[in-house]
Amino acid sequence: MAHIVILGAGIGGLPMAFEMQERLRADDRITVVGNGPNFHFVPSNPWVAVNWRTRDDIEFPVSPILEKKKIAFSAVGAKRVVPEKNQVELGDGSTLEYDYLVIATGPRLAFEEVEGSGPQAHTQSICNIDHAVNAASAWDAFVKNPGPIVVGAVQGASCFGPAYEFAFIMETDLRRRKIRDRVPMTFVTAEPYIGHLGLGGVGDSKTMLESALRERHIKWITNAKVTKVEAGKAFVTEHDDEGKEKKKHELPFNYSMLLPAFKGIDAVIGIEGLVNPRGFILIDEHQRNPKYKNIYAVGVCVAIPPVEVTPVPTGAPKTGYMIESMVTATAHNIRAELDGRQPTEKATWNAVCLADMGDTGIAFVALPQIPPRNVNWFSEGKWVHLAKVAFEKYFIRKMKKGTSEPIFEKYVMDMLGIKKLKSPQ
Repeated sequence: MAHIVILGAGIGGLPMAFEMQERLRADDRITVVGNGPNFHFVPSNPWVAVNWRTRDDIEFPVSPILEKKKIAFSAVGAKRVVPEKNQVELGDGSTLEYDYLVIATGPRLAFEEVEGSGPQAHTQSICNIDHAVNAASAWDAFVKNPGPIVVGAVQGASCFGPAYEFAFIMETDLRRRKIRDRVPMTFVTAEPYIGHLGLGGVGDSKTMLESALRERHIKWITNAKVTKVEAGKAFVTEHDDEGKEKKKHELPFNYSMLLPAFKGIDAVIGIEGLVNPRGFILIDEHQRNPKYKNIYAVGVCVAIPPVEVTPVPTGAPKTGYMIESMVTATAHNIRAELDGRQPTEKATWNAVCLADMGDTGIAFVALPQIPPRNVNWFSEGKWVHLAKVAFEKYFIRKMKKGTSEPIFEKYVMDMLGIKKLKSPQ
């Protein structure tokens, strides 16, 4: 009998539990450890932050769903992974032993790397539901007293799509309120150019996103390092293509949302052979840690090198489709090990994304994620906005049913007319 422990109950962890359950032997069992009792649909956070969605719209308790699937659940979180003992120390002081561990926790938000940033200081965040709810309260206050907005992603960030989404969603909401003319907006990003997205650009993303920002009268600063944030003011240093300081900016704001850089969670940080210096899980081509071979990892917590070196540090994003492919490969590989075979499955490291822009949207497909690519496609249209709204409902419904089918592949790939993708490796 094998015990598989999954750390994380989010977009990586919950599908991992459902898919792994389908591949267990009769006496095997799964325990999911969540950092709290609920699942929430992270891609909807930008809508929550302007009160287009409520917390209840995108969040639900996971225990009843897992119980129906005969999967154990703990909501106390992980305090420390102890790989030498095949144990996880939990937040309540108890210890959980495992035969296989799947780390699917997502990241820790490294607000401390930019002085004055984060919800406990002077900027908002849309990285988790608590932050999005707080951002919504701040938005309510802001629209009563509008002024400048600073929005974007700081140096070391890897998830740029939500920054663009939130900029456009805020702009749409301001137009609907007929106060857009009272709100200067500046988009600040570590990307070397607009539309880089941590991917070296996708299709014509540079031209199309620049045009979208320009059309909406949103100024931008690229190759930007946010040096510090004070109440109502962001200090930004702009760099040239060689990484040399070009210009300093002091940007006043009445409202600011800056995505932080990510790090690994405290439960794994500093474990030699398991993580890189920033705490991301080291994996081989089969999602397995090279040193501790009974530990796998999926999702944002995985160590992936940047697509390219940029003048200001940027990371590579992990989109929902990529995470899903990691989950499927991991489930197959653990089953192979349970049967005494070596892992053979590889994730399809492709980037597929639907991003809302308020009343329109952008979609991109990068196959594979690292250039040169077989598919390098980027498009804009109202259909993307409608598709993402529909996908939100579709994904949440499927999670509540405990489905093990590949949700992103079935919905997004079918919608875009792309056949099942093979690994480029």
